[in-house]
Amino acid sequence: MHIRTSSGHVCLYFAVFVVCCLPVVAQATRPNVKEIIQKSVEANRRDFQAAPYYNNKERDKDGSGTKTYQVTMIAGTPYQRLIEVNGQPLAEAQKQQELKKERDVTAQRCAESADQSRQRIEKYTEEQKRDTDMISELTKAFEFQLAGTHKLRGFTVWLLKATPLPGYKPPNRNAQVLTGMNGQLWIDQKTYQWVRVTARVIQPVSIYGFMAQVEPGTRFEMDKMPVGKGIWQISHFSEHAEAKVLHLFSHNEAQDSTYFDYQRIDNPDQNGCSSR
Repeated sequence: MHIRTSSGHVCLYFAVFVVCCLPVVAQATRPNVKEIIQKSVEANRRDFQAAPYYNNKERDKDGSGTKTYQVTMIAGTPYQRLIEVNGQPLAEAQKQQELKKERDVTAQRCAESADQSRQRIEKYTEEQKRDTDMISELTKAFEFQLAGTHKLRGFTVWLLKATPLPGYKPPNRNAQVLTGMNGQLWIDQKTYQWVRVTARVIQPVSIYGFMAQVEPGTRFEMDKMPVGKGIWQISHFSEHAEAKVLHLFSHNEAQDSTYFDYQRIDNPDQNGCSSR
């Protein structure tokens, strides 16, 4: 149920559950809601494609405190190095240990054969492709209503409310969850970027056949921010997930992650390696 996210790639979990607020609109209004959604989809595709070109920091919060990571693209895939615990830098010995782990991973990746490197990067890019494919599917799964114009974090946004489209038939198990969710989407009027997305499960949805189902009470929230050159990336993601495994055992999980200090890199496939 829980797949850990990082901004280096927007994971499938995020695409399936949070971005699910993107729908197709049954009928256009003024402004043209269908056009807003189409342009929003295009903007987010660009963001997905640009994600590997950014290093960043990630702070994860749980019941015991926080851990902060430096997320670095190394030879085409992200690596997370622990840098803080509960807001405090690591002790020198632990810092050096974490730096050694990163150096070892870098050396390993840079020494890979062309085939090994290709397989590792393909696994990562396949996750990215599933994310972008899900966006396309979302345009078929929902219908929208324009709920007004608002100010949010300094942006002038359209607020759109999404509800499942009657008769929608999900083509795969990842899309099944869309049939039981609704949400809200705040879209920047200048860039058509998502400023905030919230979603919640309104009825039980089986996601692995008889194996598990997502329960009402599951909810998600995501914020994005501009990071340069017309590109936005995730700045905050939180979720509270409730599920039943084998329809018998309850399973609850929560996540709260903040992403910041984005730094663009020129070549993610070679970053970290002096030569290939």
